[in-house]
Amino acid sequence: MTHKIVGVRFAKVGKIYHFDANGIDDLGVNDHVIVDTSRGSQIGWIVEFVDPSKLHGDGHWKHIERKASSRDLVMRQTWKDKEDAIIEESKLRAKELKLDSIKIVTAEYSFDGKKVTVTFSYEEEGKADLKSLRNDIQKKYIDTQVEFHQIGPRDAAKVLCGLGACGLENRCCSMFLTEFCSISIKMAKDQNVSLTPNEITGMCGRLRCCLLYEHAHYVEAREKLPKRNKHVNTPVGEGKVVEVYPLRNRVRVELPELGEREFDASEVTLITG
Repeated sequence: MTHKIVGVRFAKVGKIYHFDANGIDDLGVNDHVIVDTSRGSQIGWIVEFVDPSKLHGDGHWKHIERKASSRDLVMRQTWKDKEDAIIEESKLRAKELKLDSIKIVTAEYSFDGKKVTVTFSYEEEGKADLKSLRNDIQKKYIDTQVEFHQIGPRDAAKVLCGLGACGLENRCCSMFLTEFCSISIKMAKDQNVSLTPNEITGMCGRLRCCLLYEHAHYVEAREKLPKRNKHVNTPVGEGKVVEVYPLRNRVRVELPELGEREFDASEVTLITG
């Protein structure tokens, strides 16, 4: 059976999910479609058509239910208009229950209104106990299934948007990052970035995503340079490498009696043995 696979997005800067559109004609990029998700029936929009052979996985994709109509889009907006009220009620009740480490972030209704998912971040270690909060909100919305879903600080920052730590009007996560990659302190060390917390952490309190952007270039450039504390020959004598500048392809060498001098990588050779 031939599959017609489309990539569907549910948020402006959100992850792309793949669905089988086989049997549904006249679909194009930017068309809205109704699909079944773990959070219930949802409306998303097509952002790409994909060759199934280029996708990883078991080859089983959920089918698109149908193309969304104008009436469907009006219905979605109707439910969306109710989301702010649930957010405010959840915040107020969390405050009354003294759940000070809970930060309510979003609320999202399913397309049919049968389910609403409230996302929150938790500022402490371990799992948050939201039984009372969940039950209290559920009592106010007896015709809707209420679920609370914990998200990480990066995801919360993405939703809340705001000024980036570097001064950008909007944070990278809210402009173009659809997924978060693993960031390590080693990346900062490889790039000679100051390890002062406010220099390497973003507004989410985690290591900045931008530490990943140029890391591969630094690693590749460093492989061509002698490491720090290695002894090298230079045009003016033997010395010890005290600093490397990967992107400039240069090193700074401490030389007896001459002090520190900077050289191009082509001017120095590693002393072995």
